[in-house]
Amino acid sequence: MAEFTDSLTASHVEMIDKQSVYFVATSASEGRINLSPKGLADTFRVLSPRRVAYLDLAGSGNETNAHLLADGRITVMMCNFDQPALILRIYGRGRPVLPADPDWPELAPHFTLLPGTRQIFDIAVESVQTSCGWGVPMMSHERHRETLVKFHSGKDAGEWTAKYGSRTRSIDGLPARPTDRYIPGETG
Repeated sequence: MAEFTDSLTASHVEMIDKQSVYFVATSASEGRINLSPKGLADTFRVLSPRRVAYLDLAGSGNETNAHLLADGRITVMMCNFDQPALILRIYGRGRPVLPADPDWPELAPHFTLLPGTRQIFDIAVESVQTSCGWGVPMMSHERHRETLVKFHSGKDAGEWTAKYGSRTRSIDGLPARPTDRYIPGETG
């Protein structure tokens, strides 16, 4: 049976802290719905019962950025793949915070910034839903992949910005905010 709350509880946060993968869904009023798996170690933060954020590295597109600029709605889903069975969804409104933004210095210290860091998505929690998760298979986490961080570590700043930082459109042509590469150790 699904249960709704207006904010994250201590038991929700305990469940979130144990997750090695989560899923993010966004959409604009028209076009594709974007659903992205996220799984790099330690990239999701509960900032308060009504606020969460996650660190985003450049990948194949910048759909979440474009969708949040167009609409703002976002859903984050986490599933227990061990016991107890549980699915947790966070419904909210999000916004991209880029290294050049005034809010970056407040958000960035909550994370270990990785090569390829593009932005942080800041999410105001509107509601939280839990459900049984009895249909989710039992699986164990073997390890995190290192490929994405290694890939970004091997790019020089100009090459990275040309390929990833300059993406100003979503797949459906919605505007996205471009960013310069954030390199750990640099001031941003």
